[in-house]
Amino acid sequence: MTWKVLALPPLPEAAVRNLLGSLGDRIEVSVPAARDRESLLAALRPAEIVVGDWSGGLTLDAEAVRAAPDLAFVQQPSVGVDGHDLAALAAAGVPLANTAGVSAIGVAEWCFAAALALSRRLPEADAAVRAGRWPQLDLGPAELYGSAVGIVGFGPIGEAAARMFAAHGCEVSYWTRTPREVPYTYREIGELVAGSRVLVVVVPLTEETRGMIDPSAMPAGALLVNAARGQVVNSAALLSALESGHLGGAALDVFDTEPLPPGDPLRGSPRVLLSPHVAGVTPQSTGRLIRCVLDNLEAAIDGRPVSNVVNGVDPVVGRRSRSALS
Repeated sequence: MTWKVLALPPLPEAAVRNLLGSLGDRIEVSVPAARDRESLLAALRPAEIVVGDWSGGLTLDAEAVRAAPDLAFVQQPSVGVDGHDLAALAAAGVPLANTAGVSAIGVAEWCFAAALALSRRLPEADAAVRAGRWPQLDLGPAELYGSAVGIVGFGPIGEAAARMFAAHGCEVSYWTRTPREVPYTYREIGELVAGSRVLVVVVPLTEETRGMIDPSAMPAGALLVNAARGQVVNSAALLSALESGHLGGAALDVFDTEPLPPGDPLRGSPRVLLSPHVAGVTPQSTGRLIRCVLDNLEAAIDGRPVSNVVNGVDPVVGRRSRSALS
């Protein structure tokens, strides 16, 4: 019997079917009739496997979980699982897996490149020369080499970033909920924020991490690099630190609201390097993501353990009773 797979990524239906085509006639693929709440709930009723929406537009809250009586597995095609109700899925016995690690190199490279660009003031230099100025004596670039770099979050991205900064001669410290046996110094979050010339934020968004980074607590002239989620950094404190000149600069790939609204004050700040949530979007990471999703779907169908389950449910996917449909 084929498995009923509901695909939620914001792609044309033909593209979705092409991506999942390697699973052949083992699955029956559907997409919502429209990208709205009502269509999502209707499409969930027969679904056994859901491939999630990486844009965050269509997520599974408690009501959505109840609307899918045969749901056996959710594969989120991203590292973040924002918007999904992990507890509701766990209570229903439905494992939720992400694609941890597939974008680690891409995001870590972006963080390193952004820190280097901020430190050497590359955006300001480019803008000045384009405008006909030549601020050779007053631009004020600094070397990144030897800087104290703090990394908030030490999953695959944090670890990859640590290797890159350490290879450049930086003094790397980190914070995570569970300290690791790694060649870097663990510091409590307050000490890390207060002692880092460059603070790299790559921690998942949870209730614990929401608003945990206060830029006003960073050293004067420090640089903030956020590739986690906008809500991890206190937005009001960030704007204040930028406007006052307390922060030397910030590089942001993520924001409280995405896309960044036209009137957002961050758009007008000369101290900010803006990026459209693209740090992990490379051909290489996309290839790894697709492979990870397909491998997990195949494992689920075969009755083998799926990888990267984040809500504590048994990773062996079992087909649910179809009595609810009768």
